[in-house]
Amino acid sequence: MIGALRAPAKKRGRKTATVLAARLNERVTLEAQADGTIAACFDGYADGLGKFSTEALDRAQGLRKGLPLDRFVADGRNADEEIDLLVRRLGQRGLLEYRLGDRSGNKDQVVIEPQLADYWPQTPRLLDSETIVLSRFAYLRRRGNDLILESPRAGALFRICNPKVASAIATLSVPQKIGRLRRQAGFPGLELLGLLMDSKILFKIDARGSDGRRADEGDEHLVLWDFHDLLFHTHSTEGRQANPLGGLYSYADLIAPPPAVRPPWPGKKIDLAQFSARADETNSPYVKLLRERHSTRDFDDQQPITLAELAQLLENSARVQSTWTSKLDPDGSGPDVAFITRPYPAAGSAYELELYLAVANCQGLERGFYHYDADRHALVPIAVRAQEMDALFQGAEYAMDVPAPPQVLITIAARFNRISWKYASIAYALILKDVGVLIQTLYMMATDMGLGGCAIGTCNIDLFAKMTGIDFHIEGPVGQFALGRGVKPD
Repeated sequence: MIGALRAPAKKRGRKTATVLAARLNERVTLEAQADGTIAACFDGYADGLGKFSTEALDRAQGLRKGLPLDRFVADGRNADEEIDLLVRRLGQRGLLEYRLGDRSGNKDQVVIEPQLADYWPQTPRLLDSETIVLSRFAYLRRRGNDLILESPRAGALFRICNPKVASAIATLSVPQKIGRLRRQAGFPGLELLGLLMDSKILFKIDARGSDGRRADEGDEHLVLWDFHDLLFHTHSTEGRQANPLGGLYSYADLIAPPPAVRPPWPGKKIDLAQFSARADETNSPYVKLLRERHSTRDFDDQQPITLAELAQLLENSARVQSTWTSKLDPDGSGPDVAFITRPYPAAGSAYELELYLAVANCQGLERGFYHYDADRHALVPIAVRAQEMDALFQGAEYAMDVPAPPQVLITIAARFNRISWKYASIAYALILKDVGVLIQTLYMMATDMGLGGCAIGTCNIDLFAKMTGIDFHIEGPVGQFALGRGVKPD
């Protein structure tokens, strides 16, 4: 009897290990000077990075394809330390992306695009016994031909290059034990899971007493945020996103400028002009203020605003006027809820807005950063670094398109939980309405006092967090107002 022939066993291919590598952004080139200086060139600008050795310059060319991060200081060589320094300087300027893929650099699994200026990829250790789940703030979207995974809490977004990775991440909408995940086909790897953990796209839960729902993620302040509100906050301000921002006229080549005045509705019109008083006939001081109000961007630093004027403006526009408490429920049950009144109206009398003053030139007040204590009508100094103050003023100068900072820059911040504790789905929209009301109040007071002001349309929430030491989701800027004594027209 002839024994049955057995086909030779297939050799199991060894799975190629993925590596995390730093790679130059595609719009960036490195140019070496004769003295060993390297400059990063992009969008017509050149940014000096310092002097480096010839060996380091040669190795830096690998940044175009990607340099594995685990190779920088493997043997303590000077060139490795130089490359580490060069890569970190590029990263601090937002000129790098990080690829997770094969060592050859030809096949990417995921590309990480930093959204924070100081983002650096970290891979915390994960244990098989730990349970992880997707954050309720994480989402997948299409960007051009790319699939993007991101979160308003993350310091980076993840460009998914392998559809199997997206499928594996989708399974984490339900809590999964890491040991079980590792046994599944298409497991994306511990390194990627660690990177997602570091970016708060994934988080750990206690598998015995938690289901990964809203109350399990973050602190009591984060619990109060709705997904769409936090996303809108981070993506309509500077600091936690890398998207183009501001008056860029992005669609000028595609769409004609919209009309300044809406085309009239058809039908018979009722003329109201017969009831209007001429500008020189009005007796209302408020109407005169409304007509005189305008934005002032140039300030007279030879005659700066005084501390007395600043105190008067703050008292009449933002000081707490009265306080009281009321039971939550009309029948007298529930906790006591504290309320206040201020000179301007606010949604639900929440008065969640706080004023922070960056003072550049005010007679009687030192240059510095202050919080306005509206209850005690006092300014409280906050210690900040000089470069942070400079960055704050530079942002205002850029937004107003002027060469000098305002005499006082008021940052309007919101204590988000004060209003989201009550309102569902509309909390952030109400905050922005309150900001508009307060800005108009500041405009009217400045006009009445012969001062100048200008609303500023953007603010940097990451910079504010660094200056105050407050997490961006607890209290953060939602508006700015430049204030001072305006330059008199010739």
